[in-house]
Amino acid sequence: MNEIIKNIDIKDLIYEVRGKQVMLDSDVAYLFGYETKDLNRNVRNNLERFPENYCFILTNEEYDSLRCKNCTLKKGRGKHRKYMPYVFTEYGITMLAGLLKSKIAVEASIRIVNQFIEMKKLLKKNNDSLSLINDIYNIKNKLLIHDKNFEVIFDKFERKEDLKSKLFFDGEIYNAYSLLVDIISKANKEIIIIDNFVDKITLDILSKKKVNVMVLLITDDKKSKLTKTDIKKFNSEYPTLKIKYTNIFHDRFIIIDNKELYHLGASLKDLG
Repeated sequence: MNEIIKNIDIKDLIYEVRGKQVMLDSDVAYLFGYETKDLNRNVRNNLERFPENYCFILTNEEYDSLRCKNCTLKKGRGKHRKYMPYVFTEYGITMLAGLLKSKIAVEASIRIVNQFIEMKKLLKKNNDSLSLINDIYNIKNKLLIHDKNFEVIFDKFERKEDLKSKLFFDGEIYNAYSLLVDIISKANKEIIIIDNFVDKITLDILSKKKVNVMVLLITDDKKSKLTKTDIKKFNSEYPTLKIKYTNIFHDRFIIIDNKELYHLGASLKDLG
């Protein structure tokens, strides 16, 4: 093979067009030791052997784009053309070498196909790296979102209005009662209380709710000390309280407007 051709870096002659790696007919002809017109004549005479994934003709826009990238076109090879060029994938180049049956063409095709393979490996490696970078970027964004959410939560814990007391000792009955009233008073639409040991003290606290705020009391019918009469009388003055019986809960919770959740260390009637 010509020493000049051996020194050509083939990867500089490979482009991506329509999602495929291809080479210009003029570059393939040069490496094969043929005139471009002779090479293309062989293609036209055997079109059935060259489906679109083997070779295709460039559009004007595609050719102009390659001319901007390809220094060999600017220097002269393929500069003055009457027709749009063919471009070949590695499959088309292998098929061409078999048609031409030239020793130079066969040797050149082997070099070209090897370079195509190396380029594909490099592209896959780059794509894998880009995918990894993208995954890291997405994880970083999610962590930033979580950080912001934690900041909101911590901010709520640190707000002065929430720092009256969170831990109550024996005897701090009024402080506990006052905090519960403040929590109940926050509700604008609905209060859900989950507490197995409710009694009239629970209703006394709930009487501090805003007007028209609905209350759902979830409790254990075997442990609750509220009677139907208690509930009826409460509803006559502070509507509307509904009660649901279940024994699947152990802890005590207050849920305000389906937005704020409070976990209580003891039943409402026993705090403090």
